[in-house]
Amino acid sequence: CSGACAALPHEVGAATMGFHNAISTPPPMNDQRDCPVSTASRQALECSERALWHLVSFFGDPLAALDATLAADPGWGLARLMKADFIFTLTEPAMLAQARAEVDAARPLMAHANDRERTHFTASELCLAGRWREASEVWDELLRRHPRDLLALLCAHLFDFYRGDARALRARVARVLPEWPQDDPLQPYVLGMYAFGLEECNLYAQAEAVGRRALSGPAQVPWAVHAVAHVMEMQGRHAEGVAWLQDQTAGWALDNGLSGHNWWHLALFRLETLDTAAALKLHDDHLAGAKASVNLQWLDAASLLWRLQLLGVDVGARWQTLAQAWADPVGYAGHYAFNDLHALLALLGSGDVALAQALLAAVRARSSDAQHHGADNRAMALEVGLPLMQGLLAQTTGKPRECIAALWPVRAVAHRFGGSHAQRDLIDQTLLAAAAQAGDQALARALLNERRCAKPATPLTQYWAQRTGLQSN
Repeated sequence: CSGACAALPHEVGAATMGFHNAISTPPPMNDQRDCPVSTASRQALECSERALWHLVSFFGDPLAALDATLAADPGWGLARLMKADFIFTLTEPAMLAQARAEVDAARPLMAHANDRERTHFTASELCLAGRWREASEVWDELLRRHPRDLLALLCAHLFDFYRGDARALRARVARVLPEWPQDDPLQPYVLGMYAFGLEECNLYAQAEAVGRRALSGPAQVPWAVHAVAHVMEMQGRHAEGVAWLQDQTAGWALDNGLSGHNWWHLALFRLETLDTAAALKLHDDHLAGAKASVNLQWLDAASLLWRLQLLGVDVGARWQTLAQAWADPVGYAGHYAFNDLHALLALLGSGDVALAQALLAAVRARSSDAQHHGADNRAMALEVGLPLMQGLLAQTTGKPRECIAALWPVRAVAHRFGGSHAQRDLIDQTLLAAAAQAGDQALARALLNERRCAKPATPLTQYWAQRTGLQSN
């Protein structure tokens, strides 16, 4: 297989030497990890392996490799499901029609598929319907039978994250990790997933150790770099975090789907020292303009600009630029509450309160539509997304007490609409700003005490103590 399906890149290293040999005996009825496949095309299987590496490493373009897979075997339905699943994991409503077309095209091909592939089809259909939890249960069923089914593991892991299921982020990977031999070239990527699951379960020492282990060989594993950065964020190790990300840039900063998000993490470390100029430069250099084209990228920009604005930084016309780039936030409202909230930030920051209110109304309407009652996002929006959006709107329109009344009860369950601890810290920082405006020192003291117990006091924590009129300890 040539072009997109050439041998795995150098960064995977010598551990890939057995890659081609493992698929050299026709017809290949199992993939590299002993998972049954229905294709009889060695070229298609090789291309699908390349695509799977793209998916799990976030390097390059998996769609090109999947198109090459289908060119080699147009009748292999799993390749179409891999395309659909990749699109689903982008949480990008503008691309759902493309995903639907792939699922529809795969449907008649299931007559010639094996049981594993038909189970994947069931998960893809559930995902298309927005029933992410049920899809994850189906992928989990696959993993019990095929613990090295990397497609099932990766999809379930990402939707565990989007659903805010920290326990599953850790436990699902733990259930299969011992089945992965250390000489498997893709095992470091599984370690990276486990590291992130450990971190979101507050098991920081274990998370860092596993993340560093994932990076101890030749493989470049941006998800593991990201997991260790999260540990350092949660422990207030901002200087180490800067050094960590800068030292690792060769392994995540070029042609990688996680690069923007890791630049965002670097900006957060800068904010902990109140180096707002450096954070703003990171936004301009890596998160703005043509560097962001989908929700997952726009939300990082919105989150960073919002935090800067809370600190009193004038971000100029950046809000307007971001709001204009966001693809029809009202028309696409209701697909994923986490994205909707960040779209609201962009609209509020740009000063378009009327459009922000329209977005809020659209999310509310879709959440009450019976057509969407089976979708996970309905509960996410009703329980978390809508109250948070209402609170942010109140904060922007000069009603800090209404903001507090909306945000405070929700912060304890905010994980239910996804994101990480680091991402959801935006809620606490907004509450601190509202407490400062409302003169609510009791709330500010509670939030700051919690923060100080979690990590050493940073300049950012000191800033909020001073702004709320409280003496630092």
